[in-house]
Amino acid sequence: MDMIIDRRAYADMYGPTTGDRVRLGDTDLVVEVEQDHTVYGEECKFGGGKVLRDGMGQQSGASQKEALDLVITNALVLDYTGIYKADIGVKDGRIAGIGKAGNPDIMPGVAEQMIVGATTEVVAGEKLILTAGALDVHVHFICPQQVEEAIASGITTMLGGGTGPATGTNATTCTPGAFYIRTMLQAADAWPLNFGFLGKGNSSLRPGLAAQVEAGACGLKLHEDWGTTPAAIDACLAVAEEFDVQVCIHTDTLNESGFVEASRAAFKGRTIHTYHTEGAGGGHAPDIMRLSGEAYVLPSSTNPTRPFTVNTIDEHLDMLMVCHHLDKNIPEDVAFAESRIRQETIAAEDILHDLGALSIIASDSQAMGRVGEVVCRTWQTAHKMRQQRGLLPEE
Repeated sequence: MDMIIDRRAYADMYGPTTGDRVRLGDTDLVVEVEQDHTVYGEECKFGGGKVLRDGMGQQSGASQKEALDLVITNALVLDYTGIYKADIGVKDGRIAGIGKAGNPDIMPGVAEQMIVGATTEVVAGEKLILTAGALDVHVHFICPQQVEEAIASGITTMLGGGTGPATGTNATTCTPGAFYIRTMLQAADAWPLNFGFLGKGNSSLRPGLAAQVEAGACGLKLHEDWGTTPAAIDACLAVAEEFDVQVCIHTDTLNESGFVEASRAAFKGRTIHTYHTEGAGGGHAPDIMRLSGEAYVLPSSTNPTRPFTVNTIDEHLDMLMVCHHLDKNIPEDVAFAESRIRQETIAAEDILHDLGALSIIASDSQAMGRVGEVVCRTWQTAHKMRQQRGLLPEE
């Protein structure tokens, strides 16, 4: 005999199912569950008097090899493939299956690789969203506390540079030289995240650049505070092409060695990641944003400008002065900082993200941004654009 319960009671017990709509946090963004793989009446649930007990949802006699190491039950999966509810099986630290987990002796629909046994741990995913871990690709590695904030917010990969609380690290994401690259890699072993460290790319000649990649740098970073000249850009990209690694760039705000056209010419069509392409974080003033129109440029934003709201401008000047070792008593330093903070281009940044012209949001932690806010600022940008620009055509 089938047991019929209403949708609210079902969602409270097992999480939302097909056709249910879920609001994402405190935003105006709503997702609809497209499919439920857990099989009605056969859902896995752990706890006193629940399903995952021996001979019930847990198969008796399942071997270590046959059974999952971990099952996440009744999670709402939200990723590029769709929006659906499922159990997630993990084996040897990797996802072994997504679908229906449990005991195939008595439950329909349990895949061979999704068996729950005596060697299986469980995480309750009911009423929770499961999605891919986020990447923060612009981190100043100043202190280990950043890692805890990152993983708590959903970040599983951190890319950037630095050597700890040094003046150069406060301003630039560079881990210069073999000694610092080696010791930063050793320090990163203590944390359950993926790390990549960028060497310093500011040199117009090859030797010092190649040595850093050979020492373990995952890429090279060009930063104006070290001198991002066309010659340095060209040499850095040449080494990156040789070793097949990425170059990230913070272009010349002061336009001392050339305007945005000079940097673009130095790129020579080679792939490059332009940091904070709007310019508040640094870059050719006032038109660095033009680079987002180049097919070979990977343009990113940093989260202090995401999204543009009433307090965005007010916090930037002091933050920039501190991070880039500027002096409020020197008029030229103040003018330099003010040239980077333009509400018009920050506002345009919202629209360019909505159009897909800007494709990455990172933190710039702890130089201007906040490592724990990459994910939430991304969703807030989408929320603001939905309010400002309306529904998508398919809605």
